[in-house]
Amino acid sequence: MANTISSILCGKGHKVWSVPPDTTVYSAIALLAEKSIGAVLVVSEGTLLGIVSERDYARKVILQGRSSRETTVAEIMTADLITVTPETTIDESMNLMTHYRIRHLPVLDRGDLWGLSLVKAVTADQAHAIHQLHTYIGSKYPA
Repeated sequence: MANTISSILCGKGHKVWSVPPDTTVYSAIALLAEKSIGAVLVVSEGTLLGIVSERDYARKVILQGRSSRETTVAEIMTADLITVTPETTIDESMNLMTHYRIRHLPVLDRGDLWGLSLVKAVTADQAHAIHQLHTYIGSKYPA
């Protein structure tokens, strides 16, 4: 469990911010700003439909001249999601994030939304492990 997504979410928490698909992009972006997050999941009746990130907003609203008050998140969300399970290793997650150039991985446990793993949390976990190893290696052996 120490090197799995589960270990990260146990420290980070399982709180996931989501919106229904008919939410305006403006409301979703306001939620991102309010919660200081970079993405929000799109969920309908407990089913994960997609994710909307700041990148989606920039590329699919701003650059295309759309109105964030009239466009729904369903129109711009990324629906082809890459997901992981709590048992997915941190290395596997980092490989997925690098390969697909994504920063957020929805975590599903037997089909149920369990959390959201992000690059920041994964790299923080790795930095902590590296620090512990440096401390261990650098400590003096008792005489």
